[in-house]
Amino acid sequence: MGKMLASVSRVLSGASQKPTSRVLVASRHFANDVTFEIKNCDLRWLEEGPPTTTVLTREDGLKYYRMMQTLRRMELKADQLHKQNIIRGFWDFCDGQQTCCLGLEAGINPADHVITAYRAHGFTFTRGLSVPEILAELTGPKGGCAKGKGGSMLMVAKNFYGDNGVVGGQILESYNVAAFWKLPCIFICKNNRYGMGTSVERAAERGDFVPMLTVDAMATRFATACCRSGKGAILKGHCVSDPGVKDIQEVRSKSDCIMLLKDRMVNSNLASVEELKEIDVKVRRESEDAAQFATAYPESPLEELGYHIYSIRGANQWIKFKSVS
Repeated sequence: MGKMLASVSRVLSGASQKPTSRVLVASRHFANDVTFEIKNCDLRWLEEGPPTTTVLTREDGLKYYRMMQTLRRMELKADQLHKQNIIRGFWDFCDGQQTCCLGLEAGINPADHVITAYRAHGFTFTRGLSVPEILAELTGPKGGCAKGKGGSMLMVAKNFYGDNGVVGGQILESYNVAAFWKLPCIFICKNNRYGMGTSVERAAERGDFVPMLTVDAMATRFATACCRSGKGAILKGHCVSDPGVKDIQEVRSKSDCIMLLKDRMVNSNLASVEELKEIDVKVRRESEDAAQFATAYPESPLEELGYHIYSIRGANQWIKFKSVS
């Protein structure tokens, strides 16, 4: 009996030393799904907009939270590497705009095609590439998704075609063709309040003959259904704030997409604070591992410099190199 009591005592003692958060998460009952209200969208050339309610499941909520935290940690790690001069040259920071790429991906199919302008790292991730591949592409070694030759703007994935370097330069022409031919295109205007150094208050927006709705981030399913029904193109405006502008602190305190999702999930009993903190810790560790991969991977050898290149302005790459594509 004494040995049995001693064994029970050790078990209870061990249980009491476990982290409190893990015990609470294991014993707590969470809601399977919650219905949220969505504010009405501003519409143009549309008879009706998306529903004013949406259902978020616990499974989807945790998945979206993890993906947004992964994007944030990836971007913050890339920013650190850029300041250390490990990532060189000009690149585009997309932290704060996680819901643009995530909201788009949640409403389309893997077989759909995506092309974007600046701030493409998040789209590259949601289209299926890993964080190590993306960071390695930024640092330059051959372990990157484009063998280190694309950099920030020329990342590609299946059915994703990277950046278009001209900000809005081709948009009006695309609007005209898509509207005239009733093409199943969704044009997403990410309004982060600034176009390069130009405030949106001093700029004009066009697209008068394409149906349009203005949303916070997550009405993509309505837009895709509209396009697939044969009604043609649709313009979808996202309202997100751009890191780096003068009101960044106010925006982060009131409109941070990760903070908003976290608050909604916790307040609706879809998840606990402790559970989400565990995700944060794991994501931070994964971003550190990805940075180690990106900085330790060898650069492409000199003889591969001309591979997959068909023309170099002012030079003849065929003299020393031969394409293997």
